[in-house]
Amino acid sequence: MGRKDASTVKLPVDQYRKQIGKQDYKKTKPILRATKLKAEAKKTAIGIKEVGLVLAAIWALLLAFYAFFYLRLSMDVDPDLERDED
Repeated sequence: MGRKDASTVKLPVDQYRKQIGKQDYKKTKPILRATKLKAEAKKTAIGIKEVGLVLAAIWALLLAFYAFFYLRLSMDVDPDLERDED
């Protein structure tokens, strides 16, 4: 018998959420569109850390190739070649 009254009473949280939803509708469409585009751009933007990590990886790879070929070519030089000039 008291349940009929309980179904019509809304919780304060639900009323607050409904009020917040109404405030979003009051904003104009260009403002909402701009906010959405700004949030999406921020989400997809490349950060400084990612750029730095990529540059460091490329630099390390080039340094490794250089060291490999430097050591490989410096060991192939035969010291006996200079003595053959006789």
